[in-house]
Amino acid sequence: MRSVLRATIVTVLILSSQALAMAEEYLPWKNNSMAIEKALGGLKGNPQRGRAIVIAPDKGSCLTCHHLPIDEELFHGTVGPDLTTIASRLTEAEIRLRIVDEKMINPNTIMPGYYRDPNKFNQVAEAYYGKTFLTAQEVEDVIAYLMTLK
Repeated sequence: MRSVLRATIVTVLILSSQALAMAEEYLPWKNNSMAIEKALGGLKGNPQRGRAIVIAPDKGSCLTCHHLPIDEELFHGTVGPDLTTIASRLTEAEIRLRIVDEKMINPNTIMPGYYRDPNKFNQVAEAYYGKTFLTAQEVEDVIAYLMTLK
C-alpha cells in the first residue's frame, strides 16, 4: 500500500512540475490591429491573483507608475495613465497588448513588455535570460483584474 501511495505522490509531483514548466514557457502571440484577441495559451485569468500581481513589487509593480483603486496601498504613481476605469476605455484584447508589449503601441514608452519575446531582449542578467517578466498565467490574471475596473 505504501509503495502505491509513494508512486502516486511521485507521479503527481512529476505531472505538477511538468505543468508548471509548460505554464512558464514562452507562448507566441500575434498583434492584430493593436490588440491580442486570444488569451495567452488559452489561459483563464483570476482577478484576485491579478490584483495581487499589480501590487507586488517583484511582479507587476503597476502602482509605481499608475493609479489604481487599491486604497490599502499609499503610493500610486502618476507617470502612466490612471487605470481606475481602464475596462470602460479599452477592450480586453487592447489591454492584453499593452501588458504584453506596450512598445508596439508607443515605441517611446518606459513601460516594460511584461510578456515580450525574451529572444528580443539584450543585456539581460543570466538568471533572467530567456524568461519573460510575467508568466502567461500572470498576464491573464492581471487582465482579469483590470477588466473589473469599469
